Order: sequence, then C-alpha cells, then structure tokens
Amino acid sequence: MENRSYALMTGVFTIALLVATVLVGLWLNRDKTELSPYEIVTTQSIPGLNPQATVRYRGLEVGRVDEIVFDPKVTGQILIRLSVEEGSPVTTTTFASLGYQGVTGIAFIQLDDDRTGSPLLKTDPEHVGRIPLRPGLLDQLEKRGIAILDRTEQITNRLNALVSDENQKIIIGAFDNIGKAAAAYGEIPEELGPTIDRMPALADKIDRSLTSFDTFAASATTTVRNYDQLATTLQAPDGPINRLNGAIGSLQGVTSDLEAETLPHLTRMTDEARTALRSVRRTADSLSDRPQSILFGNPNVQPGPGEPGFVAPTK
Repeated sequence: MENRSYALMTGVFTIALLVATVLVGLWLNRDKTELSPYEIVTTQSIPGLNPQATVRYRGLEVGRVDEIVFDPKVTGQILIRLSVEEGSPVTTTTFASLGYQGVTGIAFIQLDDDRTGSPLLKTDPEHVGRIPLRPGLLDQLEKRGIAILDRTEQITNRLNALVSDENQKIIIGAFDNIGKAAAAYGEIPEELGPTIDRMPALADKIDRSLTSFDTFAASATTTVRNYDQLATTLQAPDGPINRLNGAIGSLQGVTSDLEAETLPHLTRMTDEARTALRSVRRTADSLSDRPQSILFGNPNVQPGPGEPGFVAPTK
C-alpha cells in the first residue's frame, strides 16, 4: 500500500508540475502590447484576405485582422475590423490597400498616408475609427486590363471592317493604281532624256543672253546718263527752256497788242463778208428757181391782203 500511495503522490506531483510549467510559459509569453480597434469600410472585392492577416504600415507590421463581416446597416458593404498597436501613426488621411505576399496569394492590409503631419484618427471600442480602402495594384491592373481588352476589341472590330471584301477590292485597286503610277514615273526619265541632252546648249544660250542683257543694261545706263545731262542742260538758268519761256512771254505781249487793235476791224470785215455772202446766196437761189428772170426781170408780186389792188379770190 505504501508503494502504491507513494507512486500516486509522485504522479500527481508530476502532473501538477507540468501544468504549472505550461501556465508559467503562457504567462511569460503573453502579448503585452496594447492594441487599438479600427475598421475598414469597403465595397470592393478582397480576395485572399482572411482573419489574422497581417496589418502593415509602410512595410512595418503594426497589427492584425480580427474579423471580416458584412455591414448590417448597408447592403453589400464589408467591414474589416483591425487591431493596431497603440502609437502607430494612423491619421485622418491614412488609407488602406490590399497587398499580396509573393506568389502565395495571401493578402495583407497595407496602410499608407497621403501626407505627413495630419492629426491622429481618434478611436475607441464604442466609436471605432474608420479607414478607407483604396484599390490596390491588382485592382488597378484588373481595371486597366478590362479597359485594354475593350480597346483591343474595338480595334479588332475596326480591323475586321477595314479588311471587308469591299474594302479589299478598294485597297487592291489602289495598289494597282500605285503600280501604274510607278510605271508611268519610270517612263518619265526616258522621255526627258532628249530634253536633258539639250540642256547644255540651252545653258550656253542663256549665258549669251545674259551677256547681251548685261551689254544692253550698260548701254541703257549710258543713255540714261546722257538724258540726265540733257535734262540738266535744258533746265539750267540760261538754258533753252528758260530762253523759250522768255520768247513765249514776248510773243504773248505782241499778241495782246494785236488783239486790242486789229481784232475789232477783223470782226467788222467778217460781218460785212457774211452779209454779202447771204445776198449772193439769195440771188443764186432766185436764178436757180427762175432763170428767165435774167431776160424778163422778176415777176410782179401779187398784192396781199390789205394792200392796194388786192382782190379776194372767189369760190
């Protein structure tokens, strides 16, 4: 009995010692870090993110994901509850995004800030501070990829429309026209050959023409100079023009004298000549009408009404 009691006491003591050792180890290894609660509100997809995922601030581990649930107040909205070490610089401009570890696809929360010096984001268990979630690199690549695929599809449709049967005929016709134009341009040098051969002779003629033109220009320059000298001589103070002006002035004086003395006599003589010409004309007209008047004289003129001897005609 004593041996059995001794063995039982030994076993109980051993078990108690083991339990005490485990409790001491847990107590020594307990996490003494104080954590602050935060929430991330998003309507984006969060593939690969699970509870207990790491929370990092600019690459430094500062907390973990506690829970991922749907927002009971807003349909389709997701709440990601975080525990972040106190003292982490979570401010009012801090934002979150999803990061992925290597090729494993395990996601973590990456915190970053637009600027430094912003006020800290207040949080407590009753009023949990909320951090916005922005699209991560994969989300941006996905959106860009969809946009690129849309553009690619549009380009493909346009290419299909471009290479339709009707457009193919048009393109082939255009290439045929280009080939014909190239052939026509190829014949141009052959047609221009004789003209090019005549170019040296033409250049010689042009040189001779330029020489003749230079000679003509020199002669014209000499003529212009002579005309300039002639104009200078004519316009000199004692030149022919001034002498001619003096002669014209003298002639005008003589003409004025003649007009004052001779013109009245000429006017009277002209009037007398005009009267004589009228008499001669009347005489010529009478002779033309009655040539017998030369022999028998002019007939007696019948008296008119109111004159002596007037007899009224009878009906």
